[in-house]
Amino acid sequence: MADETGRRSNDVNACVDELIARVGKTITLGLPLGLGKPIRFVNALYQRAKDDPELQLHIVTALSLLAPKGSSSLERRFLEPFAERLYGAIPELAYARDAVGNRLPDNVRVSEFFFKAGNYLNNTSQQRHYVCSNYTHAVRDLMAQGVNVVAQMVAPGDAVGKPGMVSLSCNPDLTLDLMPLLRERQTQGTPVALVAELNRNLPWLDRHAAVAASDFDLVFEQPATDYPLFSAPEMAISPEDHLIGFYASALLRDGGTLQVGIGSLGAALVHSTILRHQRNGDWRAVYDQLRVGERFPVVREEGGTGPFERGLYGCSEMMVDGFLHLMQAGILRREVFDHADLQILINAGELDEQVSMGSLDVLRRARLIDSPLRARDVSWLVSVGVFKEAVQFKGGRLLVDGQSVEGDLDDPEARQAIEVLALGRRLKGGVAMHGGFYVGPERFYQALRELDAEQRQRICMTSVNFINHLYDHRYGNQRLKAAQRVHSRFINSAMMYTLGGAAVSDGLEDGRVVSGVGGQYNFVAMAHELPGARSILCLRATRHSGGQTLSNIVFNYAHCTIPRHLRDIVITEYGIADLRGQSDEQVYLQLIRIADSRFQPGLLKQAQKAGKVDPGFRLPEDWCGNTPEAVHSVVAGSGEEQLFPAFPFGRDFTDEELTLGKALKTLKAATAPRRGKLATLWHAVRARDEHDRYGTLLARMGLERPTGLREKLDQRLLIHGLQQIDSPTDTGNSNA
Repeated sequence: MADETGRRSNDVNACVDELIARVGKTITLGLPLGLGKPIRFVNALYQRAKDDPELQLHIVTALSLLAPKGSSSLERRFLEPFAERLYGAIPELAYARDAVGNRLPDNVRVSEFFFKAGNYLNNTSQQRHYVCSNYTHAVRDLMAQGVNVVAQMVAPGDAVGKPGMVSLSCNPDLTLDLMPLLRERQTQGTPVALVAELNRNLPWLDRHAAVAASDFDLVFEQPATDYPLFSAPEMAISPEDHLIGFYASALLRDGGTLQVGIGSLGAALVHSTILRHQRNGDWRAVYDQLRVGERFPVVREEGGTGPFERGLYGCSEMMVDGFLHLMQAGILRREVFDHADLQILINAGELDEQVSMGSLDVLRRARLIDSPLRARDVSWLVSVGVFKEAVQFKGGRLLVDGQSVEGDLDDPEARQAIEVLALGRRLKGGVAMHGGFYVGPERFYQALRELDAEQRQRICMTSVNFINHLYDHRYGNQRLKAAQRVHSRFINSAMMYTLGGAAVSDGLEDGRVVSGVGGQYNFVAMAHELPGARSILCLRATRHSGGQTLSNIVFNYAHCTIPRHLRDIVITEYGIADLRGQSDEQVYLQLIRIADSRFQPGLLKQAQKAGKVDPGFRLPEDWCGNTPEAVHSVVAGSGEEQLFPAFPFGRDFTDEELTLGKALKTLKAATAPRRGKLATLWHAVRARDEHDRYGTLLARMGLERPTGLREKLDQRLLIHGLQQIDSPTDTGNSNA
């Protein structure tokens, strides 16, 4: 290895050699979820396993990110330039690409506990090796798999004045808890290795995420090959998503706590939350138009309609880019402190962030400090910002800038001296965002890189076992967590919801896994434990499959992620169902109420047949307007300024790509059933761009001058798709 510690190397193959020398040729490699995988090191180790059949490699991880490829020739033509633009400079995870293509060698196995949604739906090998685990059990299950190597991408501390330190940045979620467990395994005689790959493009984040570089056995550092971070592009927010997000924003309590997941539903919530805060009049107009308070009383009881005066605190396994938008908008600003008694006083309104002599009196009444002040009192008061950094305790008195002050809070002269010389200005050490991991668009990474030191301190990336449940953890016990997480709203998405109250979020009834449970169960369960907390599951009322429109609210289903006894709040684009503590009949009816009206009669009939709803019940008239047209009318009627734009936070797709994507989506839906495929082909062979309306779009797809039957058919199909959406946009505007 290259340096005097015997730990660093700028040769990735030398790192692999050293790893094998340490642990042997049977390697169970634990990798972080999502972004934090050390691609250069992993690819070198995987290549070594491909070259050496004696090396047994088992990779245990989650969410292996790959650039999209496309399943048809048209999709590939669309995606390849886009993927090259976003991911061309990023080395691909070789094992993940081979897993997708069923090309893993016999001596390599990959087990994931969370898939990118739908990626491995028809991959029997990955389905067989999937490990079903709650996020909070992932560390336990990784250890049970026999992990002897953990490898992670980290940010070096040199650029922020912290040589010898590295930041786990995007993935302290599992690593913080795995590191001591591996060392314990090592003391028991099992060879282990912790591997870090430095990447200067990874944002530096402090607090729990900052660890000593010497905590790792091997450190790979080669700045010349540092690659950009894998980004998740912003996806369009549909009108349906916008209304779901709007309803959810009305359930947020000022001064509360927010957890939210990835995707367009989460982005829609963030957008409507910012609308509520910054353009409250416009937000209230939509609220009144939808008669939210009248139709859904839970909003009046649990939510709010005003701007966020106290602000929100974020506590989420995934720090989505939306949290940064909320921080920039002045919403994510409620800071929590790692002292339960202090936090309880703040919650009760007895203390605020501004420091005064009254703060000392409150702390004394709560018996958190004594009078006269003792050494431990002064040390703690300095640590939380009540006293200035310069205050010391010597000889039974306070020493401030060379002046000695009595520490008796009952002495008027001492109080005056303390107020003038020792008092700080505001509490310090507060955290506005606890996150376990992050992944998002490139502009999100850039914003994190540009945070100043004070802003970075308001974000604490930490262990998922601190965030996702209430059990005691080395970063905070249950009492502290309960004090911090007041009025929690845990907002996640589901694929389907049964009338009995069970959520289907991760798999299908035939046993195939779509994604994974992740932390959803943890948050739903925690919502039922924390006073004032609510679990909110969001889903679109319908989906399109096989050329048909299907309801996502179903009578029953042969798989569930969240059992019905944990039912709480459910939101579709048609409203809010408050299910907690309700009888089965009320649960069934509330869910039918927010279903698409095309399916309400059938659902009601099934519920009545099962004896769950009174046979004489009839659908009220005001339940029967749940149509896509009604949703689009609300969103379109919000004015010329577009209160609900498709891309409120920017986009990576060009104007041309948006048009092409819409056309391809239309073609895919039309060709889903066999009859639709034949009809589409018949129309396509007759399609012509007679007035050269689509020239630029055809050129973007490389189909302006097709050769061969395949290309000519693709051109005709594309022209037909563009004609179907009636969008003759021929623009060179490529603003992303």
